Amino acid sequence: MLTFNYDYFKQAMAAEDIAQLTEALAKTHVGELSYKGRGLKLDNAESVKEMVQDIEQFQGLQSLKLEGNTFGVEAAQSIAKALEAKSELQQCHWSDMFTGRLRSEIPPALKSLGGALMTSGARLTELDLSDNAFGPDGVKAIETLLKSSACYTLRELRLNNCGLGIGGGRVLASALTECHKQSSAAGAPLRLKVFIAGRNRLENDGAAALAKAFKLLGSLEEVHMPQNGINHAGVTALAAAMQLNPNLQVLNLNDNTFTKRGSIAMAEAISHLQCLQVINFGDCLVRSEGAIAIAWALKEGLPHLRELNLSFGEITETAALIVAKAVQDKADLEKLDLNGNCLGEDGCEALRETIEGMNLGDMLGSLSDDEGEPDEDDEDYEDEDEDEEEDNEDTEEENGVNGTDDVNEENEEPHHSSELIAFLNSPSSEKLISFGAKRVQLIEQEVDVSDACKVSDVFLKISSVYKDEPEVKRAVFESTDALLRKAFSNSHSRSYSFISSLIVNLGLLKSEDKKIKVSVLPGHLLALEHAAAQEFFPLDQAGVLEAFVSRHGKVLESCSSARDALKTTLAKRTTA
Repeated sequence: MLTFNYDYFKQAMAAEDIAQLTEALAKTHVGELSYKGRGLKLDNAESVKEMVQDIEQFQGLQSLKLEGNTFGVEAAQSIAKALEAKSELQQCHWSDMFTGRLRSEIPPALKSLGGALMTSGARLTELDLSDNAFGPDGVKAIETLLKSSACYTLRELRLNNCGLGIGGGRVLASALTECHKQSSAAGAPLRLKVFIAGRNRLENDGAAALAKAFKLLGSLEEVHMPQNGINHAGVTALAAAMQLNPNLQVLNLNDNTFTKRGSIAMAEAISHLQCLQVINFGDCLVRSEGAIAIAWALKEGLPHLRELNLSFGEITETAALIVAKAVQDKADLEKLDLNGNCLGEDGCEALRETIEGMNLGDMLGSLSDDEGEPDEDDEDYEDEDEDEEEDNEDTEEENGVNGTDDVNEENEEPHHSSELIAFLNSPSSEKLISFGAKRVQLIEQEVDVSDACKVSDVFLKISSVYKDEPEVKRAVFESTDALLRKAFSNSHSRSYSFISSLIVNLGLLKSEDKKIKVSVLPGHLLALEHAAAQEFFPLDQAGVLEAFVSRHGKVLESCSSARDALKTTLAKRTTA
Protein backbone atom coordinates (compact mmCIF):
# COMPACT_ATOMS: atom_id res chain seq x y z
CA MET A 1 0.00 0.00 0.00
CA LEU A 2 1.34 3.42 -1.01
CA THR A 3 1.40 6.18 1.58
CA PHE A 4 1.60 9.96 0.97
CA ASN A 5 4.14 11.80 3.14
CA TYR A 6 2.61 15.28 3.36
CA ASP A 7 5.44 16.74 5.49
CA TYR A 8 8.06 15.60 3.01
CA PHE A 9 6.03 17.03 0.11
CA LYS A 10 5.62 20.36 1.91
CA GLN A 11 9.37 20.58 2.54
CA ALA A 12 10.16 19.78 -1.10
CA MET A 13 7.72 22.40 -2.36
CA ALA A 14 9.12 24.97 0.05
CA ALA A 15 12.64 24.29 -1.20
CA GLU A 16 11.46 24.63 -4.79
CA ASP A 17 9.70 27.91 -4.03
CA ILE A 18 12.78 29.27 -2.36
CA ALA A 19 14.93 28.31 -5.34
CA GLN A 20 12.50 30.00 -7.75
CA LEU A 21 12.34 33.09 -5.58
CA THR A 22 16.13 33.24 -5.39
CA GLU A 23 16.36 32.96 -9.18
CA ALA A 24 13.77 35.69 -9.65
CA LEU A 25 15.57 38.00 -7.26
CA ALA A 26 18.86 37.39 -9.09
CA LYS A 27 17.23 38.60 -12.30
CA THR A 28 15.78 41.67 -10.64
CA HIS A 29 17.87 44.84 -10.86
CA VAL A 30 17.14 46.83 -7.74
CA GLY A 31 16.59 50.51 -8.50
CA GLU A 32 16.14 50.01 -12.24
CA LEU A 33 13.28 51.31 -14.39
CA SER A 34 13.36 49.99 -17.94
CA TYR A 35 11.47 50.82 -21.14
CA LYS A 36 14.14 49.18 -23.25
CA GLY A 37 13.27 48.19 -26.81
CA ARG A 38 9.54 48.95 -26.75
CA GLY A 39 9.68 50.89 -30.01
CA LEU A 40 7.53 53.71 -28.64
CA LYS A 41 7.17 56.95 -30.59
CA LEU A 42 6.93 59.65 -27.96
CA ASP A 43 6.37 63.12 -29.35
CA ASN A 44 4.84 65.23 -26.60
CA ALA A 45 4.07 65.47 -22.88
CA GLU A 46 0.86 63.48 -23.20
CA SER A 47 2.65 60.54 -24.82
CA VAL A 48 5.02 60.17 -21.86
CA LYS A 49 2.47 60.87 -19.10
CA GLU A 50 2.56 57.34 -17.68
CA MET A 51 6.34 57.15 -18.00
CA VAL A 52 6.69 60.41 -16.08
CA GLN A 53 4.42 59.08 -13.33
CA ASP A 54 6.47 55.89 -13.10
CA ILE A 55 9.66 57.90 -12.74
CA GLU A 56 8.17 60.24 -10.14
CA GLN A 57 6.80 57.38 -8.05
CA PHE A 58 9.92 55.21 -8.26
CA GLN A 59 11.76 55.51 -4.98
CA GLY A 60 15.55 55.11 -5.10
CA LEU A 61 15.79 55.21 -8.90
CA GLN A 62 19.37 54.30 -9.81
CA SER A 63 19.14 53.11 -13.42
CA LEU A 64 16.89 54.37 -16.22
CA LYS A 65 16.73 52.51 -19.53
CA LEU A 66 15.09 54.47 -22.33
CA GLU A 67 16.88 52.90 -25.31
CA GLY A 68 15.00 51.58 -28.31
CA ASN A 69 12.31 54.27 -28.24
CA THR A 70 12.18 57.63 -30.00
CA PHE A 71 11.69 60.89 -28.09
CA GLY A 72 10.69 64.29 -29.40
CA VAL A 73 11.81 67.51 -27.76
CA GLU A 74 8.64 68.02 -25.69
CA ALA A 75 8.61 64.41 -24.54
CA ALA A 76 12.26 64.63 -23.48
CA GLN A 77 11.55 67.84 -21.56
CA SER A 78 8.76 66.14 -19.63
CA ILE A 79 11.03 63.23 -18.75
CA ALA A 80 13.71 65.71 -17.70
CA LYS A 81 11.31 67.49 -15.35
CA ALA A 82 10.63 64.22 -13.57
CA LEU A 83 14.35 63.49 -13.27
CA GLU A 84 15.11 66.73 -11.46
CA ALA A 85 14.16 65.07 -8.17
CA LYS A 86 16.09 61.85 -8.77
CA SER A 87 19.37 62.47 -6.98
CA GLU A 88 20.18 58.74 -6.66
CA LEU A 89 20.26 58.14 -10.42
CA GLN A 90 23.60 56.62 -11.49
CA GLN A 91 23.06 54.85 -14.81
CA CYS A 92 21.54 56.41 -17.91
CA HIS A 93 21.08 53.87 -20.70
CA TRP A 94 19.89 56.24 -23.39
CA SER A 95 21.11 54.75 -26.65
CA ASP A 96 18.98 54.75 -29.84
CA MET A 97 16.54 57.37 -28.52
CA PHE A 98 16.08 59.57 -31.57
CA THR A 99 15.37 57.30 -34.53
CA GLY A 100 13.43 59.21 -37.18
CA ARG A 101 13.99 62.59 -35.51
CA LEU A 102 15.38 65.64 -37.22
CA ARG A 103 18.95 66.34 -36.21
CA SER A 104 17.83 69.77 -34.99
CA GLU A 105 15.53 68.09 -32.44
CA ILE A 106 18.27 66.13 -30.72
CA PRO A 107 20.42 68.89 -29.12
CA PRO A 108 17.54 70.57 -27.22
CA ALA A 109 16.31 67.16 -26.05
CA LEU A 110 19.77 66.27 -24.77
CA LYS A 111 20.22 69.65 -23.12
CA SER A 112 17.01 69.28 -21.16
CA LEU A 113 17.91 65.78 -19.99
CA GLY A 114 21.44 66.82 -19.07
CA GLY A 115 20.20 69.88 -17.25
CA ALA A 116 17.87 67.72 -15.16
CA LEU A 117 20.74 65.47 -14.10
CA MET A 118 22.75 68.47 -12.95
CA THR A 119 19.77 69.97 -11.12
CA SER A 120 19.03 66.73 -9.30
CA GLY A 121 22.53 66.44 -7.86
CA ALA A 122 22.90 62.98 -9.37
CA ARG A 123 26.33 61.36 -9.56
CA LEU A 124 26.50 59.26 -12.71
CA THR A 125 28.59 56.13 -13.11
CA GLU A 126 27.33 55.11 -16.59
CA LEU A 127 26.19 57.22 -19.55
CA ASP A 128 25.27 55.48 -22.79
CA LEU A 129 24.21 57.65 -25.72
CA SER A 130 25.26 55.26 -28.47
CA ASP A 131 23.44 54.98 -31.81
CA ASN A 132 22.14 58.53 -31.62
CA ALA A 133 23.26 60.28 -34.80
CA PHE A 134 23.58 63.67 -33.17
CA GLY A 135 26.94 64.72 -34.66
CA PRO A 136 29.12 67.53 -33.27
CA ASP A 137 26.06 69.56 -32.24
CA GLY A 138 24.92 66.71 -30.03
CA VAL A 139 28.27 66.63 -28.26
CA LYS A 140 27.98 70.35 -27.63
CA ALA A 141 24.56 69.68 -26.12
CA ILE A 142 26.04 67.35 -23.48
CA GLU A 143 29.27 69.30 -23.05
CA THR A 144 28.04 71.15 -19.96
CA LEU A 145 26.83 67.89 -18.42
CA LEU A 146 30.18 66.18 -19.03
CA LYS A 147 32.02 69.04 -17.34
CA SER A 148 29.67 69.12 -14.35
CA SER A 149 29.84 67.45 -10.96
CA ALA A 150 27.22 64.97 -12.21
CA CYS A 151 30.02 63.32 -14.19
CA TYR A 152 32.84 63.51 -11.66
CA THR A 153 32.03 59.90 -10.75
CA LEU A 154 31.56 58.66 -14.33
CA ARG A 155 33.06 55.21 -14.93
CA GLU A 156 31.61 54.26 -18.32
CA LEU A 157 30.99 56.55 -21.28
CA ARG A 158 29.48 54.99 -24.41
CA LEU A 159 29.15 57.09 -27.55
CA ASN A 160 29.26 54.45 -30.26
CA ASN A 161 27.98 55.39 -33.73
CA CYS A 162 27.04 58.99 -32.95
CA GLY A 163 28.64 60.71 -35.95
CA LEU A 164 30.91 62.80 -33.73
CA GLY A 165 33.39 63.69 -36.47
CA ILE A 166 36.63 65.53 -35.82
CA GLY A 167 34.83 68.51 -34.30
CA GLY A 168 32.79 66.38 -31.93
CA GLY A 169 35.92 64.49 -30.90
CA ARG A 170 37.62 67.75 -29.98
CA VAL A 171 34.63 68.98 -27.97
CA LEU A 172 34.40 65.66 -26.17
CA ALA A 173 38.12 65.67 -25.37
CA SER A 174 37.89 69.21 -24.02
CA ALA A 175 34.91 68.29 -21.84
CA LEU A 176 36.66 65.24 -20.37
CA THR A 177 39.78 67.31 -19.71
CA GLU A 178 37.76 69.99 -17.91
CA CYS A 179 35.85 67.37 -15.91
CA HIS A 180 39.13 65.85 -14.78
CA LYS A 181 40.46 69.27 -13.84
CA GLN A 182 37.36 70.28 -11.85
CA SER A 183 36.93 66.89 -10.17
CA SER A 184 40.60 66.88 -9.19
CA ALA A 185 40.16 70.30 -7.63
CA ALA A 186 37.20 68.87 -5.70
CA GLY A 187 39.44 66.13 -4.34
CA ALA A 188 38.05 63.19 -6.35
CA PRO A 189 39.58 63.05 -9.86
CA LEU A 190 37.50 61.61 -12.68
CA ARG A 191 38.42 57.93 -13.06
CA LEU A 192 36.77 56.88 -16.28
CA LYS A 193 37.24 53.15 -16.89
CA VAL A 194 35.31 52.36 -20.08
CA PHE A 195 35.34 54.56 -23.20
CA ILE A 196 33.46 53.48 -26.32
CA ALA A 197 33.33 55.63 -29.44
CA GLY A 198 33.37 53.41 -32.51
CA ARG A 199 32.09 54.42 -35.97
CA ASN A 200 32.41 58.16 -35.36
CA ARG A 201 34.72 59.40 -38.14
CA LEU A 202 37.10 60.83 -35.56
CA GLU A 203 40.08 60.57 -37.93
CA ASN A 204 43.56 61.64 -36.83
CA ASP A 205 42.70 65.01 -35.32
CA GLY A 206 39.78 63.72 -33.27
CA ALA A 207 41.80 60.76 -32.05
CA ALA A 208 44.77 62.96 -31.16
CA ALA A 209 42.54 65.31 -29.15
CA LEU A 210 41.06 62.40 -27.21
CA ALA A 211 44.53 60.95 -26.68
CA LYS A 212 45.50 64.09 -24.75
CA ALA A 213 42.51 63.61 -22.48
CA PHE A 214 43.30 59.92 -22.00
CA LYS A 215 46.82 60.81 -20.87
CA LEU A 216 45.34 62.93 -18.08
CA LEU A 217 42.86 60.28 -17.00
CA GLY A 218 45.28 57.37 -16.61
CA SER A 219 42.39 55.19 -15.37
CA LEU A 220 41.07 53.54 -18.53
CA GLU A 221 40.44 49.79 -18.49
CA GLU A 222 38.56 49.43 -21.78
CA VAL A 223 38.91 51.49 -24.96
CA HIS A 224 36.82 50.73 -28.04
CA MET A 225 37.38 53.02 -31.05
CA PRO A 226 36.84 50.87 -34.16
CA GLN A 227 36.02 52.25 -37.61
CA ASN A 228 37.11 55.84 -37.12
CA GLY A 229 39.32 56.48 -40.16
CA ILE A 230 42.39 56.85 -37.94
CA ASN A 231 45.76 56.59 -39.68
CA HIS A 232 49.26 56.16 -38.27
CA ALA A 233 49.47 59.70 -36.84
CA GLY A 234 46.32 59.23 -34.76
CA VAL A 235 47.28 55.68 -33.85
CA THR A 236 50.66 56.90 -32.62
CA ALA A 237 48.97 59.56 -30.45
CA LEU A 238 46.63 56.96 -28.99
CA ALA A 239 49.53 54.59 -28.36
CA ALA A 240 51.31 57.21 -26.26
CA ALA A 241 48.10 57.75 -24.28
CA MET A 242 47.42 54.05 -23.74
CA GLN A 243 50.87 53.61 -22.26
CA LEU A 244 49.86 55.98 -19.46
CA ASN A 245 46.79 53.90 -18.58
CA PRO A 246 48.47 50.95 -16.83
CA ASN A 247 45.22 49.16 -15.92
CA LEU A 248 44.03 48.87 -19.51
CA GLN A 249 42.51 45.45 -20.13
CA VAL A 250 40.71 45.76 -23.50
CA LEU A 251 41.94 47.70 -26.53
CA ASN A 252 39.79 47.60 -29.67
CA LEU A 253 40.93 49.70 -32.63
CA ASN A 254 39.51 47.41 -35.31
CA ASP A 255 39.23 48.76 -38.86
CA ASN A 256 41.57 51.72 -38.60
CA THR A 257 44.83 52.02 -40.56
CA PHE A 258 48.02 51.37 -38.57
CA THR A 259 50.59 50.56 -41.25
CA LYS A 260 54.20 50.17 -40.15
CA ARG A 261 54.60 53.39 -38.17
CA GLY A 262 51.38 53.06 -36.22
CA SER A 263 52.04 49.38 -35.53
CA ILE A 264 55.51 50.01 -34.14
CA ALA A 265 54.22 52.83 -31.91
CA MET A 266 51.37 50.66 -30.64
CA ALA A 267 53.71 47.71 -30.05
CA GLU A 268 55.91 49.90 -27.88
CA ALA A 269 52.87 51.01 -25.90
CA ILE A 270 51.29 47.61 -25.28
CA SER A 271 54.60 46.15 -24.14
CA HIS A 272 54.15 48.27 -20.99
CA LEU A 273 50.51 47.26 -20.37
CA GLN A 274 50.75 44.23 -18.12
CA CYS A 275 47.00 44.05 -17.45
CA LEU A 276 46.00 43.92 -21.12
CA GLN A 277 43.79 40.92 -21.88
CA VAL A 278 42.07 41.62 -25.22
CA ILE A 279 43.71 43.20 -28.28
CA ASN A 280 41.66 43.79 -31.42
CA PHE A 281 43.77 45.18 -34.24
CA GLY A 282 41.84 43.32 -36.92
CA ASP A 283 41.50 44.97 -40.34
CA CYS A 284 44.11 47.55 -39.29
CA LEU A 285 46.68 46.93 -42.03
CA VAL A 286 49.43 46.17 -39.54
CA ARG A 287 51.31 44.25 -42.28
CA SER A 288 54.28 42.02 -41.64
CA GLU A 289 56.66 44.60 -40.21
CA GLY A 290 53.98 45.73 -37.79
CA ALA A 291 53.14 42.15 -36.86
CA ILE A 292 56.79 41.47 -36.01
CA ALA A 293 56.83 44.55 -33.77
CA ILE A 294 53.65 43.38 -32.02
CA ALA A 295 55.19 39.93 -31.60
CA TRP A 296 58.10 41.58 -29.79
CA ALA A 297 55.62 43.28 -27.45
CA LEU A 298 53.93 39.95 -26.77
CA LYS A 299 57.24 38.37 -25.79
CA GLU A 300 58.13 41.32 -23.60
CA GLY A 301 55.02 41.11 -21.43
CA LEU A 302 51.21 40.88 -21.54
CA PRO A 303 51.09 37.86 -19.20
CA HIS A 304 47.28 37.86 -19.01
CA LEU A 305 46.51 38.04 -22.73
CA ARG A 306 43.27 36.19 -23.61
CA GLU A 307 42.49 37.33 -27.15
CA LEU A 308 44.60 38.65 -30.01
CA ASN A 309 43.01 39.70 -33.30
CA LEU A 310 45.38 40.53 -36.16
CA SER A 311 43.03 39.46 -38.94
CA PHE A 312 42.89 41.05 -42.40
CA GLY A 313 46.19 42.87 -41.96
CA GLU A 314 48.20 41.77 -45.05
CA ILE A 315 50.49 39.70 -42.83
CA THR A 316 52.60 37.10 -44.63
CA GLU A 317 53.41 33.57 -43.54
CA THR A 318 56.70 34.08 -41.73
CA ALA A 319 55.46 37.08 -39.74
CA ALA A 320 52.34 35.14 -38.75
CA LEU A 321 54.50 32.26 -37.49
CA ILE A 322 56.56 34.71 -35.43
CA VAL A 323 53.33 36.04 -33.88
CA ALA A 324 52.19 32.48 -33.14
CA LYS A 325 55.44 31.64 -31.38
CA ALA A 326 55.22 34.86 -29.39
CA VAL A 327 51.97 33.73 -27.71
CA GLN A 328 53.31 30.28 -26.86
CA ASP A 329 53.66 31.01 -23.14
CA LYS A 330 50.38 32.90 -22.67
CA ALA A 331 48.63 30.64 -20.19
CA ASP A 332 45.32 32.55 -20.38
CA LEU A 333 45.13 32.68 -24.18
CA GLU A 334 41.71 31.72 -25.55
CA LYS A 335 41.72 33.05 -29.11
CA LEU A 336 44.24 33.95 -31.81
CA ASP A 337 42.71 35.39 -34.99
CA LEU A 338 44.97 35.58 -38.04
CA ASN A 339 42.27 35.05 -40.65
CA GLY A 340 42.17 37.05 -43.88
CA ASN A 341 45.92 37.61 -44.15
CA CYS A 342 48.35 36.60 -46.90
CA LEU A 343 49.66 33.23 -45.78
CA GLY A 344 48.83 31.06 -48.77
CA GLU A 345 47.73 27.45 -48.57
CA ASP A 346 51.13 26.19 -47.39
CA GLY A 347 51.42 29.04 -44.93
CA CYS A 348 48.02 28.28 -43.40
CA GLU A 349 49.07 24.66 -42.96
CA ALA A 350 52.41 25.69 -41.45
CA LEU A 351 50.62 27.98 -39.00
CA ARG A 352 48.21 25.24 -37.96
CA GLU A 353 51.10 22.81 -37.44
CA THR A 354 53.01 25.37 -35.39
CA ILE A 355 50.00 26.12 -33.19
CA GLU A 356 49.20 22.44 -32.71
CA GLY A 357 52.84 21.76 -31.91
CA MET A 358 52.54 24.24 -29.05
CA ASN A 359 49.32 22.55 -27.86
CA LEU A 360 47.30 25.64 -28.73
CA GLY A 361 45.25 24.13 -31.54
CA ASP A 362 41.91 25.13 -30.03
CA MET A 363 42.97 28.77 -29.83
CA LEU A 364 43.48 29.42 -33.54
CA GLY A 365 40.48 30.84 -35.33
CA SER A 366 39.39 30.03 -38.87
CA LEU A 367 41.75 30.75 -41.77
CA SER A 368 39.02 30.38 -44.40
CA ASP A 369 39.32 33.95 -45.68
CA ASP A 370 43.07 33.88 -46.27
CA GLU A 371 44.05 36.11 -49.18
CA GLY A 372 46.81 33.82 -50.48
CA GLU A 373 50.51 34.50 -50.86
CA PRO A 374 51.39 37.95 -52.23
CA ASP A 375 52.80 38.11 -55.74
CA GLU A 376 56.58 38.41 -55.51
CA ASP A 377 56.54 40.66 -58.57
CA ASP A 378 54.21 43.18 -56.95
CA GLU A 379 55.52 46.67 -56.34
CA ASP A 380 56.41 47.61 -52.78
CA TYR A 381 53.52 48.84 -50.69
CA GLU A 382 52.61 52.45 -51.08
CA ASP A 383 51.97 54.39 -47.92
CA GLU A 384 48.19 54.68 -47.81
CA ASP A 385 48.17 57.01 -44.82
CA GLU A 386 49.07 60.22 -46.59
CA ASP A 387 51.11 61.62 -49.44
CA GLU A 388 54.82 61.05 -49.19
CA GLU A 389 56.45 63.67 -47.03
CA GLU A 390 59.29 65.63 -48.51
CA ASP A 391 62.64 64.26 -47.47
CA ASN A 392 64.52 67.32 -46.28
CA GLU A 393 67.11 65.49 -44.26
CA ASP A 394 70.67 66.41 -45.07
CA THR A 395 73.41 63.96 -45.94
CA GLU A 396 74.51 63.56 -42.34
CA GLU A 397 71.02 62.48 -41.25
CA GLU A 398 70.67 60.15 -44.19
CA ASN A 399 73.85 58.39 -43.17
CA GLY A 400 72.67 57.98 -39.60
CA VAL A 401 75.46 60.13 -38.15
CA ASN A 402 74.89 62.67 -35.41
CA GLY A 403 76.66 65.26 -37.49
CA THR A 404 78.48 67.41 -34.93
CA ASP A 405 82.04 68.39 -35.70
CA ASP A 406 82.52 69.96 -32.28
CA VAL A 407 83.48 67.44 -29.64
CA ASN A 408 83.13 68.29 -25.97
CA GLU A 409 85.07 65.41 -24.44
CA GLU A 410 88.64 66.17 -23.50
CA ASN A 411 91.43 64.74 -25.65
CA GLU A 412 88.93 63.89 -28.41
CA GLU A 413 89.95 64.87 -31.91
CA PRO A 414 87.36 66.90 -33.88
CA HIS A 415 85.92 66.15 -37.32
CA HIS A 416 85.40 62.45 -36.72
CA SER A 417 81.84 62.63 -37.99
CA SER A 418 82.96 64.21 -41.26
CA GLU A 419 85.41 61.32 -41.74
CA LEU A 420 82.70 58.78 -41.09
CA ILE A 421 80.32 60.60 -43.41
CA ALA A 422 82.93 60.53 -46.14
CA PHE A 423 83.25 56.78 -45.71
CA LEU A 424 79.50 56.19 -45.72
CA ASN A 425 79.06 58.32 -48.83
CA SER A 426 81.64 56.25 -50.65
CA PRO A 427 82.49 53.07 -48.71
CA SER A 428 85.84 51.39 -49.29
CA SER A 429 87.96 48.96 -47.34
CA GLU A 430 90.90 51.36 -47.51
CA LYS A 431 88.95 54.12 -45.79
CA LEU A 432 87.69 51.76 -43.11
CA ILE A 433 91.19 50.46 -42.38
CA SER A 434 92.54 54.02 -42.27
CA PHE A 435 90.44 54.73 -39.18
CA GLY A 436 92.73 52.33 -37.34
CA ALA A 437 92.07 51.48 -33.71
CA LYS A 438 89.67 54.41 -33.35
CA ARG A 439 87.07 53.02 -35.74
CA VAL A 440 85.10 51.27 -32.97
CA GLN A 441 85.05 54.38 -30.82
CA LEU A 442 84.15 56.46 -33.85
CA ILE A 443 81.14 54.30 -34.67
CA GLU A 444 79.99 54.08 -31.06
CA GLN A 445 80.12 57.84 -30.62
CA GLU A 446 78.89 59.08 -33.97
CA VAL A 447 76.22 56.67 -35.21
CA ASP A 448 72.69 57.49 -34.07
CA VAL A 449 71.11 54.15 -33.13
CA SER A 450 67.70 55.67 -32.32
CA ASP A 451 66.73 55.28 -35.98
CA ALA A 452 66.62 51.57 -36.85
CA CYS A 453 66.50 52.17 -40.59
CA LYS A 454 69.65 54.25 -40.48
CA VAL A 455 71.44 51.68 -38.34
CA SER A 456 70.56 49.09 -40.97
CA ASP A 457 71.89 51.33 -43.73
CA VAL A 458 75.17 51.92 -41.88
CA PHE A 459 75.54 48.20 -41.23
CA LEU A 460 75.07 47.38 -44.90
CA LYS A 461 77.54 50.05 -46.03
CA ILE A 462 80.26 48.91 -43.64
CA SER A 463 79.79 45.23 -44.45
CA SER A 464 79.71 45.94 -48.19
CA VAL A 465 83.50 46.49 -48.18
CA TYR A 466 84.17 42.98 -46.84
CA LYS A 467 87.01 41.06 -48.45
CA ASP A 468 88.44 37.68 -47.59
CA GLU A 469 91.61 39.35 -46.31
CA PRO A 470 92.53 39.24 -42.62
CA GLU A 471 92.92 42.97 -42.13
CA VAL A 472 89.72 43.86 -43.98
CA LYS A 473 87.73 41.10 -42.27
CA ARG A 474 88.89 42.26 -38.86
CA ALA A 475 88.04 45.89 -39.63
CA VAL A 476 84.57 45.00 -40.92
CA PHE A 477 83.70 42.62 -38.08
CA GLU A 478 85.00 45.00 -35.39
CA SER A 479 82.96 47.84 -36.88
CA THR A 480 79.71 45.94 -37.45
CA ASP A 481 79.96 44.27 -34.03
CA ALA A 482 80.43 47.67 -32.39
CA LEU A 483 77.44 49.06 -34.27
CA LEU A 484 75.11 46.20 -33.40
CA ARG A 485 76.30 45.95 -29.81
CA LYS A 486 75.30 49.57 -29.33
CA ALA A 487 72.02 49.12 -31.21
CA PHE A 488 70.99 46.07 -29.21
CA SER A 489 71.96 47.63 -25.88
CA ASN A 490 69.62 50.56 -26.55
CA SER A 491 65.88 49.84 -26.61
CA HIS A 492 64.59 46.32 -27.19
CA SER A 493 61.83 47.69 -29.40
CA ARG A 494 64.34 49.62 -31.49
CA SER A 495 66.52 46.56 -31.89
CA TYR A 496 63.47 44.67 -33.15
CA SER A 497 62.89 47.53 -35.58
CA PHE A 498 66.51 47.15 -36.71
CA ILE A 499 66.06 43.44 -37.43
CA SER A 500 62.85 44.21 -39.30
CA SER A 501 64.55 46.92 -41.34
CA LEU A 502 67.50 44.66 -42.10
CA ILE A 503 65.19 41.87 -43.25
CA VAL A 504 63.55 44.33 -45.62
CA ASN A 505 66.90 45.58 -46.95
CA LEU A 506 68.03 42.02 -47.61
CA GLY A 507 64.92 41.41 -49.68
CA LEU A 508 63.43 38.88 -47.25
CA LEU A 509 60.34 40.97 -46.54
CA LYS A 510 58.35 43.44 -48.60
CA SER A 511 58.18 46.92 -47.11
CA GLU A 512 55.56 49.63 -47.35
CA ASP A 513 58.34 52.24 -47.46
CA LYS A 514 59.69 53.34 -50.80
CA LYS A 515 63.31 52.23 -50.69
CA ILE A 516 66.02 51.61 -53.22
CA LYS A 517 66.61 47.87 -53.23
CA VAL A 518 70.02 46.75 -51.96
CA SER A 519 72.12 44.32 -53.97
CA VAL A 520 72.95 41.71 -51.36
CA LEU A 521 76.67 40.95 -51.07
CA PRO A 522 78.39 38.06 -49.28
CA GLY A 523 79.89 40.57 -46.85
CA HIS A 524 76.42 41.59 -45.66
CA LEU A 525 75.59 38.04 -44.65
CA LEU A 526 79.03 37.16 -43.27
CA ALA A 527 79.13 40.23 -41.05
CA LEU A 528 75.65 39.36 -39.84
CA GLU A 529 76.70 35.75 -39.26
CA HIS A 530 79.69 36.90 -37.19
CA ALA A 531 77.51 39.21 -35.09
CA ALA A 532 74.80 36.57 -34.63
CA ALA A 533 77.36 34.27 -33.00
CA GLN A 534 78.15 36.86 -30.31
CA GLU A 535 76.49 37.03 -26.90
CA PHE A 536 75.26 40.57 -27.45
CA PHE A 537 73.00 39.40 -30.30
CA PRO A 538 69.56 38.77 -28.70
CA LEU A 539 68.41 35.18 -28.93
CA ASP A 540 64.79 36.03 -29.75
CA GLN A 541 65.87 38.25 -32.63
CA ALA A 542 68.17 35.56 -33.90
CA GLY A 543 65.01 33.46 -34.04
CA VAL A 544 63.19 36.08 -36.11
CA LEU A 545 66.10 36.34 -38.53
CA GLU A 546 66.41 32.56 -38.75
CA ALA A 547 62.72 32.23 -39.64
CA PHE A 548 63.04 34.61 -42.60
CA VAL A 549 66.36 33.26 -43.87
CA SER A 550 65.05 29.69 -43.72
CA ARG A 551 61.78 30.42 -45.49
CA HIS A 552 62.90 33.02 -48.00
CA GLY A 553 66.52 32.01 -48.58
CA LYS A 554 66.01 31.79 -52.35
CA VAL A 555 66.36 35.54 -52.65
CA LEU A 556 69.91 35.14 -51.28
CA GLU A 557 70.87 32.49 -53.83
CA SER A 558 73.59 34.72 -55.33
CA CYS A 559 75.37 34.52 -51.95
CA SER A 560 74.54 30.90 -51.22
CA SER A 561 77.74 30.07 -49.32
CA ALA A 562 77.41 33.08 -47.00
CA ARG A 563 73.67 32.44 -46.67
CA ASP A 564 74.25 28.85 -45.59
CA ALA A 565 76.86 29.94 -43.04
CA LEU A 566 74.36 32.43 -41.63
CA LYS A 567 71.61 29.80 -41.49
CA THR A 568 73.90 27.38 -39.66
CA THR A 569 74.91 29.95 -37.04
CA LEU A 570 71.34 31.11 -36.49
CA ALA A 571 70.14 27.53 -36.14
CA LYS A 572 72.78 26.85 -33.50
CA ARG A 573 71.80 29.96 -31.55
CA THR A 574 68.08 29.21 -31.62
CA THR A 575 68.36 25.52 -30.72
CA ALA A 576 71.07 25.83 -28.09
